[in-house]
Amino acid sequence: MLPDTIPPDVAAIFNTSPDAVEMLRNVMQRAGIVVVSAFTWEIRDGHVDLAAFIKQHQPRVIVYDIAPPYDENWNLFLHLRAMPFLAGLEFVITSTNVRYVQQLARTERIHEIIGKPFDLDEIVRAVKEALKARPVR
Repeated sequence: MLPDTIPPDVAAIFNTSPDAVEMLRNVMQRAGIVVVSAFTWEIRDGHVDLAAFIKQHQPRVIVYDIAPPYDENWNLFLHLRAMPFLAGLEFVITSTNVRYVQQLARTERIHEIIGKPFDLDEIVRAVKEALKARPVR
């Protein structure tokens, strides 16, 4: 990258649903955000080298979905977020069961993902805010 080139706004989507990934990809790309993605189970099972993925794509924000079983996937999220190579990245957390995940998360903001345009716009707004909060590398 040239020194005077501004890096693109890249967000990574980690989700279990191909349909949700595609839906989020479309709405975020229309908003000018470059999107990369991986399935949460591929990360959990070691099919995706998360460190290499982050190094290659350099996302500034991760849109991470907490799916059933919520307790297990919340714990996986906490484990991943604590990894040193993810330090400093912003996270936007989504779920289809915001009420339950909010009980697990306590202090985190959880965005509902059910596919209604307002919900998707709210997620895009959260990603754009997170992109502003994160300094450019």
